[in-house]
Amino acid sequence: MPRDHSEYSPNQSITDKIQPQRRHSLFSTLSISISISPSPSPEGTMIPYATVEDASIALGRNLTTLETLWFDYSATKSDYYLYCHNILFLFLIFSLVPLPLVFIELSQSTSDWFNRYKIQPKVKNSFSDLFKCYKAVMKMFLLVVGPLQLVSYPSIQMIEIRSGLPLPSCLEIVAQLVVYFLVEDYTNYWVHRFFHCKWGYEKFHHIHHEYTAPIGYAAPYAHWAEVLLLGIPTFLGPAIAPGHMITFWLWIALRQIEAIETHSGYDFPWTLTKYIPFYGGAEYHDYHHYVGGQSQSNFASVFTYCDYIYGTDKGYRFQKKLLKQMKEESKKSNKQVNGGEKFE
Repeated sequence: MPRDHSEYSPNQSITDKIQPQRRHSLFSTLSISISISPSPSPEGTMIPYATVEDASIALGRNLTTLETLWFDYSATKSDYYLYCHNILFLFLIFSLVPLPLVFIELSQSTSDWFNRYKIQPKVKNSFSDLFKCYKAVMKMFLLVVGPLQLVSYPSIQMIEIRSGLPLPSCLEIVAQLVVYFLVEDYTNYWVHRFFHCKWGYEKFHHIHHEYTAPIGYAAPYAHWAEVLLLGIPTFLGPAIAPGHMITFWLWIALRQIEAIETHSGYDFPWTLTKYIPFYGGAEYHDYHHYVGGQSQSNFASVFTYCDYIYGTDKGYRFQKKLLKQMKEESKKSNKQVNGGEKFE
């Protein structure tokens, strides 16, 4: 992470630092005092302050509770070490987030309560099917995703992801995450469309479409080259609007959790993402897998606006309209039958 290489020492007071500058005007002195920032410690640690008190002096205020916790955790750790936390986060997300969906899927043999929410209820997955997918994902994680995280730190330095104090505000984090999702969604849309051309599908994308009824573990199930190429849209948002390392962690985690949800195979009415404007969700992306390799619909990864603007959701909208008409006709016929029985 780039740092300011001023000569300020953590044990040096602000008054001592400004003392030699008295020949300057009052305005210049104030400017100097505001712009003071510490130099990196010899060990290359993320926060170059010896104590919380030193950090408070440099910031000109007391640290918040979260900033104190961040200082206690990260002050003795290098930026590279903290960046590599993404490996642990991705492993836990890929392993644990789909687990509830596994239990729901396996419970279908004893209870059909969840079957009402399954988008393709006729498709049943055994434990061996689910575990096979998980093993393939873990193989991809160990051979591609993990090593990529280990060697990609220079790119984080290049785009200047900051990792010190102060921590970003909640408003700053939310604003940047919105930008990241929008940028990723737009660029991912076009990369996804490329993978659905004849060459891209036959060479790479057909692996991801082996699951015509997707499951949570199938979200990162893909050809290694596709995984690498789709990493570009994920990285592009932070490159355009770089923020704090914590924001970057949240972005990587939320993007993967969202992908698992859209590949879940279940459309739960209580899902909070249903309240997000233009959000696609599981039902929207499930149609893309259901149609299969010839699908030219529902390419978007998160939102629906790209498909609507470029006309690649017409098949999906036509099917929804047709199913709605069929349900209405079914209800009318049931009412007529029930009404006849009562009349008799």
